[in-house]
Amino acid sequence: MSEDRSELQPSSHVKNAPDTMPGHNYDPQIRTQHANEPKVVHAARNPEAAGLHVSDDNKQRHEKSMRRYPHLNLSEGEFVVLDVKRHPIGLFLPALATIVALLSITAVLILYPSDVSSGMSTSLPSYENVLVVMILLMILVMTGGAIAVWVYLQNQFYMTNESVIQEIQHGLFSRHEQTVSLGSIEDASFKQSGLLQSMLDYGTVRLSTEGEETTYSFSFVQNPRRHIAILNNAVEAFKNGRPVDPYET
Repeated sequence: MSEDRSELQPSSHVKNAPDTMPGHNYDPQIRTQHANEPKVVHAARNPEAAGLHVSDDNKQRHEKSMRRYPHLNLSEGEFVVLDVKRHPIGLFLPALATIVALLSITAVLILYPSDVSSGMSTSLPSYENVLVVMILLMILVMTGGAIAVWVYLQNQFYMTNESVIQEIQHGLFSRHEQTVSLGSIEDASFKQSGLLQSMLDYGTVRLSTEGEETTYSFSFVQNPRRHIAILNNAVEAFKNGRPVDPYET
């Protein structure tokens, strides 16, 4: 009868540790399993998770963030703490390139001879044809400049009371999003290089995560020192189970 009852008992993946252990070449995974077996506790898991209690203040902050940032995937009770802005200095190069190109095209139109049909200018295209080409070229240059500005502004960095969200726009049709929990952030720092960055107070924010040692960076950040201070305080509060303060919404 005892044998029949033992056969009816549910089987378990946990096995008794052997009386003897092999030497240093013993499989570390099996060794860890045997070492943990005396503390193994089998417990039933409730298939329905307990509901999350969200305070009224956090509900209001969540609703406000949802209205202001409808493109973000915010969980219940999650709200935006920081909306990190990029410094307008990053728009200088694309704007300068666009202006220089437009001025060059305008100079060509001014200096191009209008009487190409007479004398030695007979081999040149007519002024009307050149005008059409230059106008099309100017439209192309302005479109390229507008795209460059749009791509720059689409790179965004947010911190919520639960995670950091970075939206990266590489090109007109190239985009991806990175999300990392505040609890996974191991190090948060900023870097300013050169006189211009120090004078205009912008730099690069860097985040390092635990585990795979992934590094996230966001350049042209205005007032990076303040943002890093707030981010470090939020990470410390999150890891210690304290609520993250809503510095700005």
